[in-house]
Amino acid sequence: MDWKVEDNQLRKEFRFSDFKAAMAFMQLVAFEAEFLGHHPEWTNVYNTVRIRLYTHDAGNVITDRDHRLADAIDRIYTDYFA
Repeated sequence: MDWKVEDNQLRKEFRFSDFKAAMAFMQLVAFEAEFLGHHPEWTNVYNTVRIRLYTHDAGNVITDRDHRLADAIDRIYTDYFA
């Protein structure tokens, strides 16, 4: 699953077995995002999490910070939910 570039944002959708798994994923991502000092824009509906990454203070464009967080999110998904 690759991240898509749309409207100067990295975007990706993740699906899980149920709501509880989706929320566990979001919690793990939240810890990593806080560690990196960069936070996603995301939504959750039942078992689906949609994430958009872009850097507000760089003019709402994709930066290295977004790519680092995207890589961390992919690792979390692969390590715990794939």
